[in-house]
Amino acid sequence: MTFKSTRNGFLIAISVIGLLHTFFGISLGWLLLPSTICLALIIYGSAVIQSNFHAQAYCYANVSEKEIALSFDDGPNREYTPQVLSTLAQFNAPATFFVTGKNIEGNENILKQMDAEGHSIGNHSYTHSFYVDFKSLQGFKNELDRTTESVFKVIGKRMKLFRPPYGVTTPNLVKASNSLNYSIIGWTIRSFDTTADTSQTITRRIQTQLKPGAIILFHDTSDKTVQVLKQTLNFAKENGYKIVSIEQLLKIDAYE
Repeated sequence: MTFKSTRNGFLIAISVIGLLHTFFGISLGWLLLPSTICLALIIYGSAVIQSNFHAQAYCYANVSEKEIALSFDDGPNREYTPQVLSTLAQFNAPATFFVTGKNIEGNENILKQMDAEGHSIGNHSYTHSFYVDFKSLQGFKNELDRTTESVFKVIGKRMKLFRPPYGVTTPNLVKASNSLNYSIIGWTIRSFDTTADTSQTITRRIQTQLKPGAIILFHDTSDKTVQVLKQTLNFAKENGYKIVSIEQLLKIDAYE
């Protein structure tokens, strides 16, 4: 089910109801049924990035090898991102950091460290505003461009990976990312490390869902994430999983 097929199905349904009303007198109240179904599908498809409702999002890799990728959203964070980088270095594990543009100023050295240590950097919008999904096409382009330029000034590379804030996709967001040649990146396992769950609960959640080709979503914004990351990397090592970059796992480019 995609946005296009949902829209076409809705148009067909209301056309049929219109004809039945004209020739057989059925109540126009029946229009409420396809309208409700269409709205429910749009809400679900927009909120669940794995549905590929508005556009294809890379959420996992179809691989037989025990390879997985790590990703971190919402940084850079002055306190916790360096701790995440230190932990990754201990395990020689690469990761992708989807950075929020407004957090870059004052944290440029953290971005330089990410790049120097072999991690990739992706776009996570500039503001990460709660209302970002209501922006116009140009509004989304501005969000992406501002972060692109901020990152380029620091590491001299132009990003090609984009993770939508909150994992929500909309027609304008997709048009903007496509026009700027971004690949939309989702996830297989959402750690929920920003919730009130304990580190033990979060770790168990990840371990029970781990499988070849998985992309794990973390946030480099709390001490709890650092604890969970250590436990996850130990578990992966003990169970024969190899940590690779998202671009290696998906066979796509991280930069232009």
